[in-house]
Amino acid sequence: METVLLNASVGFQRVLGRLPRPKHHRLASTRTPGSPRPAVGHAVRRGLHSVVAASRLVPQRHPRTTVSRPVEPRRRSYVSRLGPDRAVAAAVVAVLLGASVLSFSAGRPVAATGGPTGDGPAPRIAVGGDVQDQDRGSVDGAGDVQFAQPEMTEAPLGDFAAIDVGDVQVEPEVPVAVDGPFIDDGTLVKPIAVDTTVPDGSALVKSYTVKPGDNLVAIASKFHVSTMSVAWANDLKSKTDIHTGQKLTIPPVTGLIVTVTPTDTLDSLAARYGVNGTDILATNGLDDPNLVVGQVLVVPGAKGAPMPTQKPVNKPGVLRPATTTNVRPPTTYRGGTFLWPVVGGGNYISQYFHYGHYAIDIAADYGSKVRAAAAGTVTFAGWKNNGGGYQVWIAHGSNLYTTYNHMSAISVATGQHVGRGQQVGRVGQSGNATGPHCHFEVWIGPVWDGGRRVNPLGYL
Repeated sequence: METVLLNASVGFQRVLGRLPRPKHHRLASTRTPGSPRPAVGHAVRRGLHSVVAASRLVPQRHPRTTVSRPVEPRRRSYVSRLGPDRAVAAAVVAVLLGASVLSFSAGRPVAATGGPTGDGPAPRIAVGGDVQDQDRGSVDGAGDVQFAQPEMTEAPLGDFAAIDVGDVQVEPEVPVAVDGPFIDDGTLVKPIAVDTTVPDGSALVKSYTVKPGDNLVAIASKFHVSTMSVAWANDLKSKTDIHTGQKLTIPPVTGLIVTVTPTDTLDSLAARYGVNGTDILATNGLDDPNLVVGQVLVVPGAKGAPMPTQKPVNKPGVLRPATTTNVRPPTTYRGGTFLWPVVGGGNYISQYFHYGHYAIDIAADYGSKVRAAAAGTVTFAGWKNNGGGYQVWIAHGSNLYTTYNHMSAISVATGQHVGRGQQVGRVGQSGNATGPHCHFEVWIGPVWDGGRRVNPLGYL
């Protein structure tokens, strides 16, 4: 507060010095020596009157026009001598000076600040009870500069202070009795753990649980091995010898999984399966050509016994009849264009009729319905070792025949008459197939008995 008032007073002094003096100042300030000074109260009233008149807060009264008469000259007041502008400034400065005097009379020290002649000393800031001087460092309450680190005084011990009782005597360790065995020179013989594991190819073998709709061909294709490799690894008697939930062993490559017997050697296994012994070691990650009894080995490229041919077996809800003879097909075909043989959305031609493939392959979901393309008589229904797996042949008359191959189920019997669009089986992967589809053929002449195959798209 004192700093603000002091700065304000200095400012008003500068303003007062720049204000112009009235022309009659020099004359008005002349006083006859020995004349009495006006009373203080009278002078103050005249000063306030002049301030009000100068600020024009109260309208001035114009004197009535009267007959001029000589008036005796009166002495001019101090306010009129200074002029209205200087009088106002002097009044404000007087107020500020009065406030400053009161502040000094209270006994409070004033911090050094800037003044008319320049900036004063930097302010001092009290930190933690001491005054912090920006130029001199830390100053305590007595004004002494403190540069050294404070002395560390040892705190008095409390009731629970630790007491140094001197060095602690450590009891010598008592030797522990160690049981042998020992050799003659007193060396202790420690037992060691012997690694009895034998490296083999068992870690390469995978396991798979059969899901609904799975078949052996689809499972083998999923793991990029042959169908027979899966059949040999699981000792299956047929390609249909699997069921939902069954655990199957899947070899890592096409080949066999064998267990080493007492009479087996690397050379004897290679000679038995017609493979290279080096390939056996590389496939199983082995370095030692000496085999161990019980070792599981994957023999790449090896082949097992062929799967016995099985006749179709009836299952609940699916009829797989045996073949009959002496079938009399119709003499004339009058059915028009053929019906698309596979029922179900998403089926498409995965392979067209071309040289070496005299049929069209209709890919569809496993188990989709397969129907007769036209009315006729079934001449064969069952399994054939011609690569077509489970298949149905139908004679339509006029020496025209159709066949439906790779089916997973057969629903008609040989010699049975079927109508156009009647179900004859379901899509599968039996025989030589890499995925579920229906291999559809059209024959002119008896099937595999002097007839020839033509493009089915010419009849659909």
